[in-house]
Amino acid sequence: MRIGVTFPQTEIGNDPAVIRGYARAVEDMGFRHLLVYDRVVGADASVRPDWTGYELTDPFHEVFVLLGYLAAVTTTLELVTGVLVLPQRQTALVAKQAAEVDVLSGGRLRLGIGVGWSPVESEALGKAFDDRGARSEEQIALLRALWDADSVTFEGRWEQVVAAGINPRPVQRPIPIWLGGYVEATLRRVGRLGDGWFPWRQPDATMRAAVERLRGYAREAGRDPAAIGLEPELNVGQGAPEEWRAFASGWQALGATHLCLSTMGNEFATLDAHLTALERGLRALETMGD
Repeated sequence: MRIGVTFPQTEIGNDPAVIRGYARAVEDMGFRHLLVYDRVVGADASVRPDWTGYELTDPFHEVFVLLGYLAAVTTTLELVTGVLVLPQRQTALVAKQAAEVDVLSGGRLRLGIGVGWSPVESEALGKAFDDRGARSEEQIALLRALWDADSVTFEGRWEQVVAAGINPRPVQRPIPIWLGGYVEATLRRVGRLGDGWFPWRQPDATMRAAVERLRGYAREAGRDPAAIGLEPELNVGQGAPEEWRAFASGWQALGATHLCLSTMGNEFATLDAHLTALERGLRALETMGD
């Protein structure tokens, strides 16, 4: 498995030197990729008594600007959105932004997308919430068309482009698109359209069955299920090394191609605390065969 890290979005702070130090440190440790969560606006929980989820007090760096910066301060890390809420954005603009990051990084972008769970964000960005899943499929098709061709004419239900294109286009043709989510419609979407899936759960019977259904959907679409990647996430700020190894081994048995190590949600107050946890997690996984 290719092992990467989850960027501690809400905990890293706003100092560019710290952000740069984190990225360079994890690259030097030998991690293969860096995954970034997405959020544009947070809800004001003071007027939403039943709200659960990210609030306006939770800081989030804008993903494409952040990845453009990280492209300049790293050389080998794959840069991953995990996941970009695609249906709340203009598709052509996402195609342009993603292509730019891919160009500036020398072909190191992986675009993880999802349909989102926050109607607050959809409302703030002027996009419908209820049809976001179906719209995302059309968006995927348009993204790939804009990345592939100089001039695109696209007539969809929601998306229309007439004899237009983006320049520069990405190094990767196309940029890999991975999907997050757990509902059956998402599994079908991954099987038909996705390059990979983010199953951030324990490698239990439920996930085993989900992976098998996803592979079945891929076969129904005439695709090779083995070509679809799987990337679970493991929090190495909690638990013990033997638990981490069991998690990783369990997902390896289910065919995971990638693994993301997270340190978020553990009340780490310093950059060194995050890096120490990542180093310990990586060392533990390196001894899986011992």
